[in-house]
Amino acid sequence: MNLFVETYGRQPDGVWASPGRVNLIGEHTDYNEGFVLPFALHQRTVVAAGRRAAPGWTVRSRLTGETVHIGRSDLSPGAVKGWAAYVAGVLWALVDAGFAIPDCDFAVESDVPLGAGLSSSHSFECAVLTAVEGLGDFSIPGIEAAKLVQRTENVYVGAATGLMDQTASLLCTAGHALFFDCRSLEVEQVPLDLASDGLALLVLNTNTPHTHADGEYAERRRSCERGAEILGVRALRDIGVADLPEALAKINDDVVRRRVRHVVTENARVQDAVALFRAGRVREAGPLLTASHASMRDDFEITVAQVDTAVEAALRAGAYGSRMTGGGFGGCIIALTDTEKAGSTARAVEDAFAAKGFAAPEWFTAVPSAGATRLL
Repeated sequence: MNLFVETYGRQPDGVWASPGRVNLIGEHTDYNEGFVLPFALHQRTVVAAGRRAAPGWTVRSRLTGETVHIGRSDLSPGAVKGWAAYVAGVLWALVDAGFAIPDCDFAVESDVPLGAGLSSSHSFECAVLTAVEGLGDFSIPGIEAAKLVQRTENVYVGAATGLMDQTASLLCTAGHALFFDCRSLEVEQVPLDLASDGLALLVLNTNTPHTHADGEYAERRRSCERGAEILGVRALRDIGVADLPEALAKINDDVVRRRVRHVVTENARVQDAVALFRAGRVREAGPLLTASHASMRDDFEITVAQVDTAVEAALRAGAYGSRMTGGGFGGCIIALTDTEKAGSTARAVEDAFAAKGFAAPEWFTAVPSAGATRLL
């Protein structure tokens, strides 16, 4: 990796990469112990790393041009701020879990779009984790590694994330989506060969800053917890679609009622999509994507004008289905189209954005790819 050589004047001991991810369906079901269906993107964060004689760690980012030193005294939550906190947090989580980790230098670059809901931060953390594993000559089973990255986010960085993103970045395989049960932590690799079906999954970045809008994400979570409490269940995972009318009748708060309806119906949509994928009927999952978006827009209220406009334009252009992907309040949409229509669908969204005075979107077609791996 040239950046490592330019920064440290020597070759790295190894190079590791971890992908971003797109969630096909299953938004905000993870912390309700439900089901999700992500796959890994071909866009990834690459970390070149080498052992160092001096104590501590340094990390150089091509994106910011900064080199940050992390000492042993920085391995406590909140000690390092900004982008380097993702590195310090992984190191802290490993040490806190009892691993002896080597002192080393890192150089990082990435083509995962930032702030777009495609898990750029988890891609970064998982790449650092696999690099430290490689240099430290130890191995952590996939789900346990995902839990360490989640602990990094929850405790060191201070973000209340679930377990989906890390699991996808670490465990996905090429040509598959990952059916992940967020309660049992069981995973299933579900075949997803879009190209052989003549399909493309368009990922379109609305360039609306993807943020959980501070208290908005926490409010959704509290509403779901309140709903589970009212219904007397451990989590909304325990309410089925058939039980929904009776369950909703027990909830007086209209906001909580709508939040519960989204999670329960979204959980069912994930399972329906998996059944279609297993049967090789991917096109037929399109309406599930569109229904998911409507539920996020109307019941969970996490979309914004740009993503709604993008979804509507993609559907008018002939997409089989389209939805926002990610935590909400901006970010990306996905659209399932015929391969030859991906470009025209993207241009239809561009035209719709121009007509409304929105910033121009960016797009690419997603390829279900492998999770974290060593490159060199």
